[in-house]
Amino acid sequence: MSDQPSEGETPRRLNSLEDRNAVVESALDKAIKRGDFDDLPGLGKPLTGLHGSSDPDWWIKQKMDNEGINGVAPAAFQLRKENAVLDDTIDAFTSESDVRDYLAGFNARVREAVMDLREGPPVFTPPRDVEKEVRAWRLRRSHRTTKTDSAEVAPPSSGQPSTPSSDRPRSDGGPEAVDGDAGSGGSPRRWWHFFRR
Repeated sequence: MSDQPSEGETPRRLNSLEDRNAVVESALDKAIKRGDFDDLPGLGKPLTGLHGSSDPDWWIKQKMDNEGINGVAPAAFQLRKENAVLDDTIDAFTSESDVRDYLAGFNARVREAVMDLREGPPVFTPPRDVEKEVRAWRLRRSHRTTKTDSAEVAPPSSGQPSTPSSDRPRSDGGPEAVDGDAGSGGSPRRWWHFFRR
């Protein structure tokens, strides 16, 4: 049986299952003779995962692991996950236009998932109000900048006082001052120190 019909000849119709099987077998035999299957990865090795797994989708999960494919999930799950970290995501942006663009894209994906009539879990993720989210982004951004500005202004504390209390002289020239004494200028004595005498 020839694969290619001659120019004047019409292609042969494959009406029966036997005819189709014959064409497939001949194509496979020719490919084996050409050596098309000689350098395939895993040649001569048993297939892993055939036994000991009750998961019917083991092969697609294994393929996804081997190919490094991730993020393939129904839109409802992806949007729910994206919605959970949306504030952190937009906080990484430095310009308001980037925040607005991202929120517009997020809302478009939510609307598209809601309108999708294919099978899958329902989408409960609501679209975000762009103006409200931008105001919240500005507020969080201003809090971060004021915190960093105040941290730059305040001197760093080293955990140890700059002058120990035993090295500080009294202001009246007498013996060394103890924390809480009148002329010491140090911190007031703690309430539990009064009971230690």
